Amino acid sequence: MAHASPIDAPSSTPKRFGVLLLPGFSLLSHACLVEPLLLANQLSGQSRYQVVSLGLEKGSVRSAAALSAEVEFGLGDGAEAFDCVFIAAPSPLPYPLGAALVGWLRTLPSKTALGGLAGGSEVLARCGLLDGYRATLPWQRFAALSQAYPAVTFTQTLFEIDRDRLSAAGGTAALDMTLTLIRRELGAELAQRVSEQFAYERVRTADEPQHVPLRSRLGHAPQSLVDAVALMEANIEEPFSTLELAEHLGVSRRQLERLFKKYLQAVPSRYYLDLRLQAGRSRLRESDQPIGEIALAVGFSSGAHFSTAYRNHFGLTPREERLT
Repeated sequence: MAHASPIDAPSSTPKRFGVLLLPGFSLLSHACLVEPLLLANQLSGQSRYQVVSLGLEKGSVRSAAALSAEVEFGLGDGAEAFDCVFIAAPSPLPYPLGAALVGWLRTLPSKTALGGLAGGSEVLARCGLLDGYRATLPWQRFAALSQAYPAVTFTQTLFEIDRDRLSAAGGTAALDMTLTLIRRELGAELAQRVSEQFAYERVRTADEPQHVPLRSRLGHAPQSLVDAVALMEANIEEPFSTLELAEHLGVSRRQLERLFKKYLQAVPSRYYLDLRLQAGRSRLRESDQPIGEIALAVGFSSGAHFSTAYRNHFGLTPREERLT
């Protein structure tokens, strides 16, 4: 969930972003952060954002794609103050953090917001700079880092904006985050124009989850549970009853309920309802399809039934969802 950040507050002076590139960083994540900011300058006719590239030392930094990027400053080169410093790093981090980097990050002025792209969140966590904050990171690292850094509330969302800490899970999630920042500061119209320039059809919101493969989501759960969830996901429009699911899988209803409670902390019917409502939410956000048609497409007998379940789950009606 995105919370207010000083970075997205309107300002009469350009916002200065420092982007620290660590070896093995993702070119895609880097571009998804930097290019929308520069395009916003171009389309607005104003220099609203300044982007400065940083490295452990001045020179070139090799990316994960084995291509090198030139950086303007090293950590000791006395670059001017920044409104925000983003760390772009690989995930998982394949090397220890040097004392110079840790010291530099910890001595940045308190008014400087900090952000992580992909493994950049791990860098901030290792430095103790995410304690007490919400942050996201690539889903593959969620379990390990949640255990290693219990003072950080890690999520598996696309991005997080929590006060003066920002994080994106990697890849195009950085584009969604950056477009959200532009919309908050410069308005929805300009953010939409930037999005259109990238042929980006829909800006995803901070509360949308990363797509985690089913087997990875369920970890070491029994195959019968994996099969049950797969059946649910494949049958959204005409949902099975719990008894029908159990019969398809060749297990008893009680056994199926025990598996869901043990591994997913939910009864099958509730888990299925959540899946259908999430599918409905995606359709509401991504299409102009009538709400009644969406209701039928995600297994509800009427628009009224869908609206009631939707409000109970998300705290707003389908109609209100489309207005946000």
